[in-house]
Amino acid sequence: MSASTSTAPRNSVVWFEIPVPDLDKAVAFYNEVLQVQLIRENMDGMDMARFPVADEMNTPSGHLSVGTPAPAGQGSVIHLLCPDALEDSMERLVKAGGKVLSDPISIPFGRFTYCQDPFGNGIGLYVETGKR
Repeated sequence: MSASTSTAPRNSVVWFEIPVPDLDKAVAFYNEVLQVQLIRENMDGMDMARFPVADEMNTPSGHLSVGTPAPAGQGSVIHLLCPDALEDSMERLVKAGGKVLSDPISIPFGRFTYCQDPFGNGIGLYVETGKR
C-alpha cells in the first residue's frame, strides 16, 4: 500500500520524550544550549519539563522525564532546532557538559551535527537553510 499526500500525516512525529536521571541538571543543560525555558510540570505524578513551542496544539514537541537513557549510541536521536548559528549552539552544548560527535553536516534543508547530552542521549543540533 502506498501513501499518497492526501493520506499522509501532517507530521511523522507527534511527541518525543528524553529520559534523564537528573531532571534539574537536564533542564539547566537544555535551557542553556537551546536558549529556552523548559516548562516544569507534574502530570499524573510524573515530573517532566516540556520544550516550549509557539503553537502547542499544532506543533510537535516533547519533554524531559526522569528515567534511564539508552546506552550511548543505542537510542534514538532527536534533532532539536538551534536558536542561532549551529556553531554557537555547539559551543554552548560543550560548555554545558555535552559532547559534539560530528562536524556539521549539510543536507538540502539545513545543517546539523550529532551530539550527546550529559547523560548520553543522542541529540542533533539543527539549523534550517537560510535561517542562520
